[in-house]
Amino acid sequence: MGNSSKSLTVTLPDDNHRLAELCGQFDENIKQIESKLGVNIARRGNLFSISGDPGKISQAEKVVRALYDETAQKASLSAEKLHLALRGDDSGWAESGKDTRIRTRKGYITGRNERQRQYLHNILTHDVNFGIGPAGTGKTYLAVACAVQALEERRVSRIVLVRPAVEAGEKLGFLPGDLEQKVDPYLRPLYDALYEMLGFEKVARMIEKSIIEIAPLAFMRGRTLNESFIILDEAQNATGDQMKMLLTRIGFGSIAVITGDPTQIDLPKGQRSGLVHAVELLQKIPEISVLRFQSEDVVRHDLVQKIVEAYEKETARRDTE
Repeated sequence: MGNSSKSLTVTLPDDNHRLAELCGQFDENIKQIESKLGVNIARRGNLFSISGDPGKISQAEKVVRALYDETAQKASLSAEKLHLALRGDDSGWAESGKDTRIRTRKGYITGRNERQRQYLHNILTHDVNFGIGPAGTGKTYLAVACAVQALEERRVSRIVLVRPAVEAGEKLGFLPGDLEQKVDPYLRPLYDALYEMLGFEKVARMIEKSIIEIAPLAFMRGRTLNESFIILDEAQNATGDQMKMLLTRIGFGSIAVITGDPTQIDLPKGQRSGLVHAVELLQKIPEISVLRFQSEDVVRHDLVQKIVEAYEKETARRDTE
């Protein structure tokens, strides 16, 4: 059949600064593109000669052009941008992502792959939403972004962050400090996202004024939450009764996002996860959205995706034994 390898020359605008940013120090960005896509790239000035499999050449051309376009916006290309470009996941370059942009004071946040965009769309169009899947898929971060936008647009009057405190058995009395200090370690990912979007001082003021409320799941009993954006994180560690209790706290004008990873359940052996039960029970209700992220949706370091996949294979193997 012969050698199917072909070549293509890509001509970019002759801007030395942007070309240097595109290539990276010692051409490290170009080398990553070559390694990930299995192509060879020879550069001469603003001319990039790409050779290899025709399908890979086309992909490499798209990545090179997209990264060059990105150099007009940023001082330098981040490792994350390069990673997302190689996966074809950066919605910053995808027109389809524009209708799910989340506006915060720190700028716009968009879904980086199709499932993230669908997740954002679901939250914007449903009152109760489930986001299920492994760490690194953006479940919590995007939920917080939607909460911040809803608060700043005055569609809700407060944000309520909830998380089971399974590690302390929901008995927090032996821990030092007041309630907020006791619960803080379990809500750190939510805090981090809020600090990034609003700033530390603003978040502190909002907590002081109860515009942002932090509570362990067990403390939500007996309440009705109107005009609130409720986020239940790590919901796989909620019991069935706790999940029912939270979902029936939702009042008028409220939005709820429940996130979790059913493969990371820390409940006592033999106790069924309320998240798993709720999804099975409620997923056919049209007004409730359920989105399942997969390992390929992980948008962290490449190694994180490989680690997630390795654990998934091990779980599948044990389930068949």
